[in-house]
Formats: sequence, C-alpha cells, structure tokens
Amino acid sequence: MPYEPWQPGMRLTALRMRSISPTWQDWTPVWTTSTGVNTPSFGNAVLACRYALAATTCFGTFEVVFGTTTNFGGGGSGDNWRFSLPVAAASTFSAIGFCELNKSTTKRHQARMRLTTTSVFELELDTGAPDGLDTTADGATGGGKGLIDAQSPWSSGVAGTTWASGYAIRGTFQYETAS
Repeated sequence: MPYEPWQPGMRLTALRMRSISPTWQDWTPVWTTSTGVNTPSFGNAVLACRYALAATTCFGTFEVVFGTTTNFGGGGSGDNWRFSLPVAAASTFSAIGFCELNKSTTKRHQARMRLTTTSVFELELDTGAPDGLDTTADGATGGGKGLIDAQSPWSSGVAGTTWASGYAIRGTFQYETAS
C-alpha cells in the first residue's frame, strides 16, 4: 500500500499501520556504469542491501563484499560505477549518504553516495585515507578524487592496487521518493 497522508475520518487498521510503519526488506541493486560499456557483475560477492519506506522517505543500507568471481568491469576512469536505487527518487541530489570503500583495516576511504539520476546513485570519493595520506598513496590516479570506477580509488597501474576479492563497500542512505 503506498503512503497516503492521514485524512479526517480515516480508521486506524492493521493495513493503515503497515503503510505508515517502515518495514525493512532486501533489495539487490543493479550494477552498471555511466557509459553502459564494460558492465561489471557481482559474481559471488556477498550483498547485504536493505531498505525501508516511511511515508515518502527511503532509508537504506548498502553492503557489498566482493568475491573471487566478481567482474569489476575494467572500464577507464570515465566509466563510473552506478548502483540502482530500491525505489525511484523524487529528484537528483548531491548527497544521500556516505559509505566506506574498504581494502583493509588500514586502507579505506569515505565516499559520498550521490544521486546522479532518479534511479541510480554513484560513489564520489572526497576524503583521504584514515592514515592521513591522500589516496595517491594507494596508487590512485588524479589525486584520488572523483567518482568511483573499476580503477579508483586503488589503481594507477601499480601492482596490487586494483579492486579485488575481499574489498568492500558499506554505507547508509536516505532520500525522498518519487511517490
């Protein structure tokens, strides 16, 4: 039942309570790229993505731990990763939440979850590493800032600095839904 604002004369029923009480449910995002080329795939990655709707607000958690058969897409730095939303957003927005890009306990970065369309979010790296070093210390290109793709924030051709099995993305978000 979609959200409907409370109106005079409405009766309190179990169905009405379910419509206004958030209920968490699983969701499997679709992983694409901004160009549609070099499409990645989760393979045997472990996904723990959930969302709940409260009126016209979507709350969510996003966790992906990449596996041995994950295909990262191999696109260049201009082919940014995109993840589908559980429900359409009312509009684009520069920050719906934050996530951690995790390589190891000492190599991780924070990224902003950004609605670039009303149906997908992208991840924008905007911090250095917790050890105080800029992402270039991990071998990232271009100072390590910008939208995440198969090459960033870990690689610039340096051995052992590409996305790999065991790396993870974990975050939370909230946004206004289209309906």
